[in-house]
Amino acid sequence: MANLKEIRVRIASVGSTMQITSAMKMVSAAKFKKAQDAIVQLRPYAQKMHEILANLSASLDSAEDNPFAAQRTVVNKIAVVLVSSNRGLCGAFNSNVGKKALDLVEGNYAHLVPRGGVHFYSIGKKAADLLKHRKYPLESNFNYLYEDLTYSNVSKVAEFFMQKFVAGEYDRVFLIYNQFKSAASQILQVEQFLPVVLPADNNSKVQSDYIFEPDKDFIIQELIPKSLKTQFFKAVLDSNASEHGSRMIAMHKATDNATDLQRSLKLTYNKARQAAITKEILEVVGGADAL
Repeated sequence: MANLKEIRVRIASVGSTMQITSAMKMVSAAKFKKAQDAIVQLRPYAQKMHEILANLSASLDSAEDNPFAAQRTVVNKIAVVLVSSNRGLCGAFNSNVGKKALDLVEGNYAHLVPRGGVHFYSIGKKAADLLKHRKYPLESNFNYLYEDLTYSNVSKVAEFFMQKFVAGEYDRVFLIYNQFKSAASQILQVEQFLPVVLPADNNSKVQSDYIFEPDKDFIIQELIPKSLKTQFFKAVLDSNASEHGSRMIAMHKATDNATDLQRSLKLTYNKARQAAITKEILEVVGGADAL
């Protein structure tokens, strides 16, 4: 009977787990819908702003006209921003971001690591935990953004990196995040935030014949920074939608696995119970025959 008791305890435990994962799935589904709507609405605007930014950067005469497009030949210090989540239980969502960041650094900028030329920043606690586990120092984190994910809050973080780039503290700034495609599919992105990446084929992709209104200074001071902040905000919204989609799918699979395990345990329990009953009947019959 002890064996039967252990199986009953396991069935109850799996049932409790199944209730938790099912509830988390429903919560993630509700959050996912809101996050999906936000990124779907922003994406066309962000893409057009990025196109305008590339065109304007190509049309300006020099890096003095557009300091955010200054291509520095010698790269001495870079910033890598990992956009992850504050919570786990979302499959490989967070670990993929961490692995991609380390692949970038160890593959292309390994020579900068010994002299402190790589600074890591995190948006999300899980990225910070991964860097700590791999013995990489974290310069700073912006985990608070998820408490109130608005353009105003995210744009302040983007401006922080823009100012450091213009001041020459960083020669390149990279964003690593999951681009939202669907609930079950995300595309891991390594995006060079600064300096602005110009289209490779200027003849076909850049429209450089611009008339600046009201004037060039206004464009540089207002439109280009706004476009960069919008790109940063899009990356965070992409990651946010991808997180909830990943967690929803992970909890759905966990619920299905718990259901299958519970069904298997119940079958095992019924077989063991039947065997125990049969054994007792045989013992009673054997005792009767002995009398």
